[in-house]
Amino acid sequence: PAPQSPTYDLHDGGIAVVTLDDGRANAMSSAVVQGLEAALDRAAADRARAVVVVGRPGRFSAGFDLAEMTAGLESMRNLVVAGARWMLRLYGYGAPTVAACTGHSLAGGALTLLSCDVRIGADAPAKIGLNEVAIGMPLPKFAVELARDRLATAALGPSTIGAAVYDPAGAVAAGYLDRVVPADRVLDEALAEARRLAELRTGAYAQTKRNLRGAMIERVLAELVEDVAGVEGPEV
Repeated sequence: PAPQSPTYDLHDGGIAVVTLDDGRANAMSSAVVQGLEAALDRAAADRARAVVVVGRPGRFSAGFDLAEMTAGLESMRNLVVAGARWMLRLYGYGAPTVAACTGHSLAGGALTLLSCDVRIGADAPAKIGLNEVAIGMPLPKFAVELARDRLATAALGPSTIGAAVYDPAGAVAAGYLDRVVPADRVLDEALAEARRLAELRTGAYAQTKRNLRGAMIERVLAELVEDVAGVEGPEV
């Protein structure tokens, strides 16, 4: 049987670790998105001082589950709306969030990186980026706005319209990652960063994040369903 994914653990110092590991590509199905929502619920209930999202070795996330994305327009749109809501919740989450990018991170996986405060990548062969246009799917507005907020200005057009995909070093330059470390150190480095951020005053951190990102999140959520209703699925 496939491993349960995601899983949740609370580490010493109040660091919540959410692990994506389905034994395969870490695709985000509706069930996985529900699990990710539940993980943030648990982190909030535990009053975790920081959250780390980590993948399995070689795979962070391949994005939304292809079977659901191609099962029909309703299935695709329901999954994208649910995933977008989770990503925007993560983007505005009051505690520090750190991604441990263990490998390939495409489409929804890359959007998850953009939704985390700090992104630490493994120095290993990996493809990272928003490849939607390359597979015939327009980027919804929520994805474009996350990219606009987080990517380097010069990389924004190539990364969205051009569907550019990067290796880890290129992903740092583009803005998907903040730094790259040896693959066997990526989780340890992410935990160390989470512990460093957890020492900051939590109320000040949360309020500043709301001031920085709240208006965009509210605007995008208000038009999310209407926006995704006009999106066609990927070509297969």
